[in-house]
Amino acid sequence: MDMVAWRGLMYTGFILHFVFVCQLILLQPLVSALDGKPGNAAELFERVSQSVKVKRYSEALNDLNAAIEADPTLSEAYYHRASVLRHICRYEESEKSYKKFLELKPRESVAVKELSQLIQSQNALETALTLSESGDYAKSLEYVEKVVLVFSPACSKAKLLKVRLLLATKDYSGVIAEAGYILKEDEDNLEALLLRGRAYYYLADHDVAQRHYQKGLRLDPEHGELKKAYFGLKNLLKKTKSAEDNVNKGKLRLAVEEFKAALALDPNHLAHNVHLHLGLCKALVKLGRGKDALSSCNEALKIDEELLEALVQRGEAKLLTEDWEGAVEDLKSAAQRSPQDMNIREALMKAEKALKMSKRKDWYKILGVSKTASISEIKKAYKKLALQWHPDKNVENRQEAEEKFREIAAAYEVLGDEDKRTKYDRGEDIEDMGMGGGGGGFNPFGGGSQQLHLLSKGASLAVVVEEAFLVDSTSSFDSSKEWGSSPHACTKESHKLCHSRGAPNQLY
Repeated sequence: MDMVAWRGLMYTGFILHFVFVCQLILLQPLVSALDGKPGNAAELFERVSQSVKVKRYSEALNDLNAAIEADPTLSEAYYHRASVLRHICRYEESEKSYKKFLELKPRESVAVKELSQLIQSQNALETALTLSESGDYAKSLEYVEKVVLVFSPACSKAKLLKVRLLLATKDYSGVIAEAGYILKEDEDNLEALLLRGRAYYYLADHDVAQRHYQKGLRLDPEHGELKKAYFGLKNLLKKTKSAEDNVNKGKLRLAVEEFKAALALDPNHLAHNVHLHLGLCKALVKLGRGKDALSSCNEALKIDEELLEALVQRGEAKLLTEDWEGAVEDLKSAAQRSPQDMNIREALMKAEKALKMSKRKDWYKILGVSKTASISEIKKAYKKLALQWHPDKNVENRQEAEEKFREIAAAYEVLGDEDKRTKYDRGEDIEDMGMGGGGGGFNPFGGGSQQLHLLSKGASLAVVVEEAFLVDSTSSFDSSKEWGSSPHACTKESHKLCHSRGAPNQLY
């Protein structure tokens, strides 16, 4: 044998000896145990127990695997390994270790019981997963909490399932707590970061949610769900800010579209959407779109029935839709909640005034004209209706026609007089304005009820209408009196008509 071969052989021998010595050192406690020194085995199991307590399950399993490798008949090592594996829900491996232990110690009742619990826990986890997939989150959570995590308290699969179930049932505080426990043990757990971030997101704590997503993406930039959550949040915040900026700039129609776009992004984000609905409602109120505003405010109050501003805005929306009583009800409720708020008190006063006005006769509606109609439009409308409802043209329903004629005359008496119309529009009380009455006794041309007196004397329709337009509508004639009761009943303008009926000074 040459020198080179000899040196190689010596080197190989040295290496083998070194490895053997290392093994002896590492396995000394086990070798001592096999030599009848149970104290060292007890130390091993104590070390395993300590590792489990501090949740270093891998270290515990390494020690136990080494012990079994050194002595395949060391039953206690199988038992402890089975227990650790059950603890972390590696059920198949745990079952094999229990069965091996029972081969060595077939009458060990504790192991038999724990093996039964293992099978029960394994079945419960499978059932919980099935229930979760079918949408029965509450029942699934019950299996996880009452079975799986009782027998396998360190089961990461069950813990993450619990967090997902809590998120599905909207227990966001629970998600934050449970995911936090997982992250204490494993700060790089991507699913825990994602789920915890979502909980903060649904609580509208967007900054914290964003930090969770960002940390996860630093660990895995291509994680699909984390990317979707992160960019979805950025888009939501962008659209929300755009809507609010447009409101501040007075660009209300653009703001409405931005609010709607933001709401469409995540209908389940109630903590944020309540403010979007409120913002949309306020913009629609400013635009005078009462019906749409009412819908948005109702959505906000559906999410948070205590949201005072939404209640106030709904009252404003009801005013726009002429739901006077509803507006008063909402604003009165708001005023009771915040009695010192002068803006709410002013809004309530406005609503109460509108309610009061609504109970009067709507003279504009009676004449069929808008509230912005000119005096000529009002006169034209009166003439048309007077012709339409003249009792001579409505013989079969003369009584109804007379009532309508009186009502039309009363409407013109108010709307044809600038001062009365102004007071009427302001909601002020005007004597004989017919607050819900029939309108009898009014003369739209300053002459009381002369048209009906003309009719009672058999005057023609043309005469009545012509007389109405000849008499000065600004006359100070006392409308509470009958036409014939005044010596001035036949005015200069109506002299011809009076004489044509054989009454030179008065109608009768």
